Amino acid sequence: MSHFKAFEVAEVSEKQFQGSVIERSVEQLHEGEVLISVHYSSLNYKDALSARGNRGVTRKYPHTPGIDAAGTVLSSDSDKFRVGQEVLITGYDLGMNTAGGFGQMIRVPATWVIALPAGLDMAMSMRLGTAGLTAGLCVDALLRSGLETNSGEVLVTGATGGVGIIAMAILAKLGFEVVASTGKPEAKAVLQGIGATSILNRNEISEASPKPMLRERWAGAVDVVGGDTLFNVIKALKYGGSVAACGLVQSPMFQASVLPFILRGVNLLGVDSVELPLARKQDIWNKLANDWQFDGLEQLCTEITLDQLDASLKTVLAGGATGRFLLNLQA
Repeated sequence: MSHFKAFEVAEVSEKQFQGSVIERSVEQLHEGEVLISVHYSSLNYKDALSARGNRGVTRKYPHTPGIDAAGTVLSSDSDKFRVGQEVLITGYDLGMNTAGGFGQMIRVPATWVIALPAGLDMAMSMRLGTAGLTAGLCVDALLRSGLETNSGEVLVTGATGGVGIIAMAILAKLGFEVVASTGKPEAKAVLQGIGATSILNRNEISEASPKPMLRERWAGAVDVVGGDTLFNVIKALKYGGSVAACGLVQSPMFQASVLPFILRGVNLLGVDSVELPLARKQDIWNKLANDWQFDGLEQLCTEITLDQLDASLKTVLAGGATGRFLLNLQA
């Protein structure tokens, strides 16, 4: 088919943006070697920003967001992919300034595309999506830094969000003692159900403190929050401990002291999942499809259609989501 449905965001008046489901043609897509029929996508905070006109994410409108996509190849000018092959794409420019996974078709460079790993179907890959990839990268960074299951408690901040909840599930699957930090006490049962050994109210670590160091507690941490929370986590890392930082929900800025670094030898590990080399993404996806696959992911996701997308993006932007949204573009 030459026409397809897509969720398009347009600037209807100055600094006022509105999303709607429209019909587009294949000829309107960006250039690329691989044309893909999108079966599933997922919702991320960056998508919600793009849908609300954030120029730091998307420069030109009208635009179709969606930084994740899984589907089948319709045509390919690359010998790496064949027609009918199941593939996935996360990151790079998809959904930012290139029409993204909130449309039933995308056309992208072959260098963005990964063959769907054995052990994952398309829906499962998008239940994970960029959040799952980022969580996997955080866990991998901590393991590479020397974190072991007998090292002690591992903290996960923003534990009810996509990255946090998946990171926690992977860590629990690997046998770590995981502490979940959240501002949603009603999610306690869900977090414990996927492996949290205890729940920490986020207020306990989110307030600025004048102390340059705190009592050693965390063997490692995954932080999606940034701001004062990240600094407080660094202050409380055990000797040689590491925190993998991948988010800025609280703030992109934080006050810091060199003392935890030079007195306890702690590590701040930056994690990027967007411009990562494709081979590195493939390695993490293979782990997610095999040794790191955990039970209960489907129960952590809410499946939606294009007609429900706008309302769901507002929920994500407001921080009201627990778990993941799976967008079914074939429903």
